[in-house]
Amino acid sequence: MSKLFVVATPIGNLSDITFRAIETLKSVDLIICEDTRVTKVLLDHYEISKPMFVINAQNESKKIPELIDKIASGLNCSLVSDAGTPSISDPGIRLVNAAVKNGIEVIGIPGPSAVTLALSISGLPTDAFVFEGFLPQKKGRQKNLIELAGEERTIVLYESTYRIEKLLNELNEYFPDRQIAVCRELTKKFEEVWRGTASEILSGLNKKITKGEFVVIIAPKDFRM
Repeated sequence: MSKLFVVATPIGNLSDITFRAIETLKSVDLIICEDTRVTKVLLDHYEISKPMFVINAQNESKKIPELIDKIASGLNCSLVSDAGTPSISDPGIRLVNAAVKNGIEVIGIPGPSAVTLALSISGLPTDAFVFEGFLPQKKGRQKNLIELAGEERTIVLYESTYRIEKLLNELNEYFPDRQIAVCRELTKKFEEVWRGTASEILSGLNKKITKGEFVVIIAPKDFRM
C-alpha cells in the first residue's frame, strides 16, 4: 500500500519551502489540493508537473472514499493546502483520519505554519498557548469570547480582512487590558505586526491597511510588557 504525505507549503513567500517538501511533491503520483489555481503557482515555480485532485470543505466527505481507493491501489499522494500546514484550519483532517483508519501510512513533511511564526515574533508568552483558529461568524461567537476571556494561556486566533475591525472591537470589550499582537500578511511584501491593547490598535486603525490575512495573539491576563 502506498503513502499519504501531508506537505506544508509557503504561507506567502514561495522561498519558504523545504527541500524535502519539493522532493516529495516531485516524487508522488498525485497532489491533493484545495484549489488547483493556487497550487499550480507553487508547482510552476519549482517546475513540478503532477496531476491534481481537489478536496475542499464542500466536497471532502464525497471525495475521501475515492482518494482512499487511489492510495490503496498504489498511488503515493501528497496533501497540500493553499498555504501553510494542511489540516490546521484547512481541509484535510478527515482525509488523514480516513487514511489512518484504513491502515495507510501518513507521513508529515513539516514546514511553514502561521501559528508558530506569529507566536515567535509576537513578543508574548509562548510556553503555553491555545489555538482557536477562526471564531464562529455568528452562532456561538459571543459564548466563545466569554469563555476565552477566562483563559490563562496565550490565545491564537485567525481573522480575515472583512472581520478584523469587528474582532478588535470585541477584544476591546472582552480583553480590554490584554497585550495583543496582530500579524498581517506574514512572509509577504507588506508584512507588519501591530502591538498594544485592542484600544491602542483601534485608535490608529484608520491609518493602517486592513487588507490581508491576520493572526491575532492575545497575551495571558496577568502578562505585562
